[in-house]
Amino acid sequence: MNPLEMQIGYKFRNPLLLAEALTHPSISSERKSFPFDNQRLEFLGDSVLQLVVTEHLYALFPNSSEGELTKLRARVVSRDNLKDHAATLSLGRYLMIGHGEDVSGGRTRASTLADAFESLVGAVYLDGGLEQVRRFILQQIQSSFEKLLQDSEKSNPKGELQEILQAISQATPEYILLNQSGPEHRKHFQCSVTWERRELGRGTGSSKKMAEVAAANAALTDRAWGRLRLR
Repeated sequence: MNPLEMQIGYKFRNPLLLAEALTHPSISSERKSFPFDNQRLEFLGDSVLQLVVTEHLYALFPNSSEGELTKLRARVVSRDNLKDHAATLSLGRYLMIGHGEDVSGGRTRASTLADAFESLVGAVYLDGGLEQVRRFILQQIQSSFEKLLQDSEKSNPKGELQEILQAISQATPEYILLNQSGPEHRKHFQCSVTWERRELGRGTGSSKKMAEVAAANAALTDRAWGRLRLR
């Protein structure tokens, strides 16, 4: 395995795909006979990335609307965000790049790094299939999902639900783990929130904590507490 393969934990069966993913278009403009660049893989990788991120957000935020999910996805796959993930992998140092682009700082340019990350996604997809590329993407951009969760928790749906319910009764809501499934790199949790033997909501997430937050959001969205409050 070369150093990049070791870093991402994936060995290419077809090493030419990796070479193509790391070939900047500036090579082709300087050397007309060069056989490929990474633009086609970038096009493919962008669509694969959108699919995997959309699927993960759909499970992570079960009560978010289409518009909210679209905004969350835009944050995850933004150019600046992808540039940061590419920089974490030091993709710039592995790029085959034209001399002019190199001396003008192309290896650290946001657009170049973001495109290289998408190209690498496309290469892993073609070489290993959907499950392999899903593992790669979720592993590499896990920090982005954690940031979304942290921002979601700032609204504190669990605290809001508890405050509302304790205005009715001193009983506190209880979160119960209902189910846990999936491989280690793609765990799936389902939790419910109950109060005075009533189930108020259920939620799912890639961690128990995320599932609890989703359950609290479901309870608030359903407004079961509103009907209880009037009794």
